[in-house]
Amino acid sequence: MRRGTRSSSCSPLVSSTPPSASSRTRSSGAHRPGRARRSHPPLPEEVTLARIEPAPADVYGPLFGEDAPFRVQIYAQRPEIAQAFLAFGRALREERLLPDRLIELVRLRVAFWNQCRSCMAVRYAEGLEDGLTEALVCSLERPEEAPDLTDAERAAIAYADLAATDHHAISDETFDRLREDFTEPEIMELLFNVALFVGFGRMGAALHMVDDLPDRYRADDRVAPWGAREDETLVIGSWANAR
Repeated sequence: MRRGTRSSSCSPLVSSTPPSASSRTRSSGAHRPGRARRSHPPLPEEVTLARIEPAPADVYGPLFGEDAPFRVQIYAQRPEIAQAFLAFGRALREERLLPDRLIELVRLRVAFWNQCRSCMAVRYAEGLEDGLTEALVCSLERPEEAPDLTDAERAAIAYADLAATDHHAISDETFDRLREDFTEPEIMELLFNVALFVGFGRMGAALHMVDDLPDRYRADDRVAPWGAREDETLVIGSWANAR
């Protein structure tokens, strides 16, 4: 995993309103993943900021390598389940019909709604190779108004927005819009990916796996994946693709 080199001038903070959910309000602490609510004394500084400790190196190392990302070290507390989860993610990559750029845009938009710091900080290499730029990531602040997104990307993001914020609002019309740009197999693939991003992104937010992230993703305030400086993204490449 290496530091990204792309930069952007769009706002790093945003108060986007979920679709079909403009009347909902969140408490001021809803996106503050710190340890203030814990009743026991503060943990020493050398202890992880995550809410679950990483597995011992002799557990994750033989299965995932000594260079396993921090989040995988934590998943390895249940190594058999972690292996199955990573195999699912590998299948989604290797059998992909949809453009890598589209999938990465959808992933980052869902990461914003989830406030998953370990999701927002990363960029997958295949998405970058397929044309993802930080200017495109900036378009995620207001995707329906973004001229540099394709109709297919806007439709996929619109579905992901509903799945992440108000899944009961998904309707026949939602799928009618998807069918304007996607085949049935492509729609099913999109749904598998969005389900992964929503569910496991929320798990990532709950775990607060920020130890290896740039400082902006450790802040208590609500953050966004857009507006990052060139030293504030992490590119995941060969490790993820090899496992």
